[in-house]
Amino acid sequence: MKLFSFGSKDIGIDLGTANILVTLKGKGIVLKEPAVVAIDRRSENIVATGIEAKEMLGRTPEQITAVKPMKDGVIANYTATQLMLRNIIQKVRKKYSIGKPRIIVGVPSGITEVEERAVEAATMQAGAREVLLIEEPMAAAIGAMLDVGEPSGNIIVDIGGGTTEVAVISLGGIVVSQSLRVAGNEIDKSIVNYLKREKNIAVGETTAEQLKMEIGCAAPLMTEAYMEIRGRDLTDGLPKTVTISSTEMEEAMREPIEKIVDCVKQTLEKTPPELLSDIMGKGIVLAGGGALIKNLDKLLSSETQMPVYVADDPLECVVKGTGRTLDEIEKLRTGLINNRRRKI
Repeated sequence: MKLFSFGSKDIGIDLGTANILVTLKGKGIVLKEPAVVAIDRRSENIVATGIEAKEMLGRTPEQITAVKPMKDGVIANYTATQLMLRNIIQKVRKKYSIGKPRIIVGVPSGITEVEERAVEAATMQAGAREVLLIEEPMAAAIGAMLDVGEPSGNIIVDIGGGTTEVAVISLGGIVVSQSLRVAGNEIDKSIVNYLKREKNIAVGETTAEQLKMEIGCAAPLMTEAYMEIRGRDLTDGLPKTVTISSTEMEEAMREPIEKIVDCVKQTLEKTPPELLSDIMGKGIVLAGGGALIKNLDKLLSSETQMPVYVADDPLECVVKGTGRTLDEIEKLRTGLINNRRRKI
């Protein structure tokens, strides 16, 4: 097996559907912004990235397009992803005066070889000297400070924007895993559809995301919460304001949440008994932005009869995991191997 010696300027990237985070060895997380890019159609130059580009979604003139280049954890718009990566890597290189870095990128465990090569090619063309890949659930587990190298079972549930990754890890490798392309974005769409169906109002996914973050819940809250939103009345096309309750949000989010819970259950069913015994004692760890959905931990605990914990800084687990992998490459290198093809 070939091993690499990482320099002090290597970069770890969580190339997420909703957000992109970058860590620099020795510096920690140096960049965090929405995975959105605005491009001038005529010149193909970047107009904006991150928060500024996200604010342009649905508001751009004809010559500018604002897009989310990642979908379901993989590249949906290759050109936009390449431009976004190049812009982000150049920002980091310029700020910290580094040359072409070696980059480790978190990818979904269910990614195909074609999708893997697309990520590698886009990252190389964006200015990397070399690209290494790590499966997101492994990176999330490392970032959540689980003892992935021990001969003992750990389970991580990483709920991102495009995918939910569930993995049982032991001895530095993934024993059982499931990658479900239902996560934060599908929950947002479910909320949009619920409001159309039940409230006769059309809203964008940005409003749906705000609802999810503010009053969304997987199980009833102790105190009912409310939020006022604005949208378009589907009857007359005029602006309309409605108040939504947390109980309505629970109903709106139920279908995708149930799919995520079922995915966790299916993974547990496939787990060897010895590792399952370990997990029953240690519990399930939640990471990713979806881990912040109110009462999701309680619902999962009720459905699996196991303790469930939310990781510290769940949004940052994957990128922190890439950083720890750079720092401890000799110890953690087995986490960079899967059975489909060589990752390092």
